[in-house]
Amino acid sequence: MPTVEELYRNYGILADATETAGQHKDAYQVILDGVKGGAKEKRLAAQFIPKFFKHFPELADSAINAQLDLCEDEDVSIRRQAIKELPQFATGDNLPRVADILTQLLQSDDSAEFNLVNNALLSIFKMDAKGTLGGLFSQILQGEDIVRERAIKFLSTKLKTLPEEVLTKEVEEFILAESKKVLEDVTGEEFVLFMKILSGLKSLQTVSGRQQLVELVAEQADLEQTFNPSDPDCVDRLLQCTRQAVPLFSKNVHSTKFVTYFCEHVLPNLSALTTPVEGLDIQLEVLKLLAEMSSFCGDMEKLESNLKKLFDKLLEYMPLPPEEAENGENAGGEEPKLQFSYVECLLYSFHQLGRKLPDFLTAKLNAEKLKDFKIRLQYFARGLQVYIRQLRLALQGKTGEALKTEENKIKVVALKITNNINVLIKDLFHIPPSYKSTVTLSWKPVQKAVKKEQVKIQPQVHLQRKLRQDQKGMPGRYIILPVENTVVTWAVFLTSKEVVSGVDEEEAGEDVAIVVEEESTE
Repeated sequence: MPTVEELYRNYGILADATETAGQHKDAYQVILDGVKGGAKEKRLAAQFIPKFFKHFPELADSAINAQLDLCEDEDVSIRRQAIKELPQFATGDNLPRVADILTQLLQSDDSAEFNLVNNALLSIFKMDAKGTLGGLFSQILQGEDIVRERAIKFLSTKLKTLPEEVLTKEVEEFILAESKKVLEDVTGEEFVLFMKILSGLKSLQTVSGRQQLVELVAEQADLEQTFNPSDPDCVDRLLQCTRQAVPLFSKNVHSTKFVTYFCEHVLPNLSALTTPVEGLDIQLEVLKLLAEMSSFCGDMEKLESNLKKLFDKLLEYMPLPPEEAENGENAGGEEPKLQFSYVECLLYSFHQLGRKLPDFLTAKLNAEKLKDFKIRLQYFARGLQVYIRQLRLALQGKTGEALKTEENKIKVVALKITNNINVLIKDLFHIPPSYKSTVTLSWKPVQKAVKKEQVKIQPQVHLQRKLRQDQKGMPGRYIILPVENTVVTWAVFLTSKEVVSGVDEEEAGEDVAIVVEEESTE
């Protein structure tokens, strides 16, 4: 085996030869043999082998194997040096193999070494993203558990840091195709990470892309199977998948398949649900997910049937008032317990789906059932008002830090819940029942309005209508008639047919009245 002096001498031969270094195969072989020496020889070999690697394609396998031996050396400093130089071997057909080696090295428990592996992977990503991904996915599909786990984590944390010129559409399509293979057999935690990876891809942030992801989640949830409420794994898989699907739903990407499954299979078995998660109120968790999805439900085949199931479940949590004795007191003793959190979810879901069949309460229920429902609503509303007064009294005068105590946080949430229920009950008390009110579910953050330019205007201010570039002709004029001295935010008027309000309805309340008309241009 060569000495340090011999390694330097052969290095000199190759360095002096510059572009003709490939003619000195024997000199390069001496450097390759350096990996069999002591610590000093190995450190030199770790630097010299990659430096002249490109000149000896016929020795590529031997060179990569020699460097790999150094990556697995007992001396951590030698390993670090060898890993740092690995990207220099990532040329042409060798790149996927180097990516495969680096992926295996992610199992290192040495933090400095682990960071070097991460940096090396990122550097070859920029050379050939698809080839690097090939190595990563190869280990995810076939490697050891620890390598699989860290490779998935690498993708979930590092992909989003790569520039657009690296993550091209073709590369993203490759990620999706390979991910589908992995998703055929994943744990719950791995599934969550892959959804994080896929939902971050630019090509999947379109409506069609989101739809693809929803279909992927639906496959994972296996919505065609018979639901087993007593199997904790079955329940947990459904919840994990639904949680991943919820952020994907929108007015263009519908939740119909999931809402249908919940109504037909989960709601009837609500009380029988089991979960492996200790301390989780599984029934409330299910109802919260259903409520969030109900806003984005499209046309449902068995709408009336599913609305009936939802209505029946709602009735279970909306008790009839206790019977009164002759002296006017409660004959049964205890007042029924009102479960506000459950009712908020069920009432909201019913309100959302009820919009699609507005005559359900009047035409689909007989008079007795409707009367029974109104009595329950009335009784619940009375209890609600008492609780709302108690909460407001308890929170009165409290601001800032005082509202951040655990006790007061609970009261603030309780007030949101009760206010939501109150709004929804008022809607259903209308004759006929109304489904127009909108509420923000108590556990969801309130969407802050985008700050717009605010201008104080006087009555009968004329605004010139801004035309689209492709429109022709003279612009019309709009007269805005607000309440005097009202601060109004106005929109850009794009077409002559639009009636534009200066403020959002929710923001305006009853204090702003705005009329928009088009004046004749003649």
